[in-house]
Amino acid sequence: MTDNPFEAMMKLGQEWAKQLNPALESFSPKGFEDMFPTMPKEFMEAFMGNAINPDSLDAKTKLLLTLHGLTIAGAIAAPQIKLTVRHAIEAGATKQEIAETIANAGLFGGVPAMTKAMELATEVTDQDKDQDT
Repeated sequence: MTDNPFEAMMKLGQEWAKQLNPALESFSPKGFEDMFPTMPKEFMEAFMGNAINPDSLDAKTKLLLTLHGLTIAGAIAAPQIKLTVRHAIEAGATKQEIAETIANAGLFGGVPAMTKAMELATEVTDQDKDQDT
């Protein structure tokens, strides 16, 4: 056992995951975001937007706020950033709105976090462009 409590907890977590499902021992999150389909705009508005409460924020605004926070979180949130960008586009966000959201988050999360989020957003929009052709 190690004297470092973080290493000890990480080891316990890894052992727990292995016992829960042995396949988790070699699980890689790369491409994980591709397993989730994009929700239709109407679905997002119904469950995340202002369909139930007309005075609340719409789904697009909530997704842009989510993207802002995920950008500040940095590269560790890469799959979530890609998912959020994809859903924000479906909810009606423009590339300009997404870029401005990420740029604004750079003021709080730093240039490396902003750069990584911009790269991820570009991947998503380029992928969407490829699927349209």
